[in-house]
Amino acid sequence: MLGLSRGNRMSHVRLSLGTLALALLTIAAAGSIATAEAAQKGAIKDGWLVTKLHSMFINEDALSGSNIDVDVKGGMVTLQGTVPNAAARARAIAVVKGADGVKGVTDQLRIAPERRGMDNKAEDKAADKTARAADKAADKTGSGAKKTGRAVDDGWIKSKIYSQYMADWNDILDDSNIDVDVDNNMVTLNGTVKSAAAKARAVSVAKSTDGVKGVRDLLKVSGTTR
Repeated sequence: MLGLSRGNRMSHVRLSLGTLALALLTIAAAGSIATAEAAQKGAIKDGWLVTKLHSMFINEDALSGSNIDVDVKGGMVTLQGTVPNAAARARAIAVVKGADGVKGVTDQLRIAPERRGMDNKAEDKAADKTARAADKAADKTGSGAKKTGRAVDDGWIKSKIYSQYMADWNDILDDSNIDVDVDNNMVTLNGTVKSAAAKARAVSVAKSTDGVKGVRDLLKVSGTTR
């Protein structure tokens, strides 16, 4: 800075320091944005993984009678809920551990054999009678065909709803984070979706699922409050 007056040199130094400070602020802001974006992507991935894991449960006959809750944070999976026996627990854990994106599994499953009351038996008897009548009918439809595999219970309904959400994931339900709870065939939907259309789709899918008696919609559209 030869040839510059003292005042000019001081001005030049202040300008350089100001430029440096601005650069540092820009870098810090960029880092914060990147961190926020990474966190958002992690949340989206976690929601996708919950849906994916439940869709993998649907065809597992060993899980009949189970009602499993899946929670995912940063790829770490926690399994809660009930299974009928140790074999079902082992199978649920194995399915989860073998899924892409799973970093670890915490097993909090409880073994609670399904207990069936008189109402269940009465419903089964009525259902069996209806099924026999349907077998005698000549004009059977595809929807009347006998279902094989897992029984249509709360756990199956939950996994079935998630499996149908998975089919819509790359379309209307992407970026969703939906929690499905089923109690005595009544469904409650919590969590977030990206649009009103996605909310309507999620509710419609749940309502049309076999065995569902009703749906309570507590879903929120991202960025809005109820």
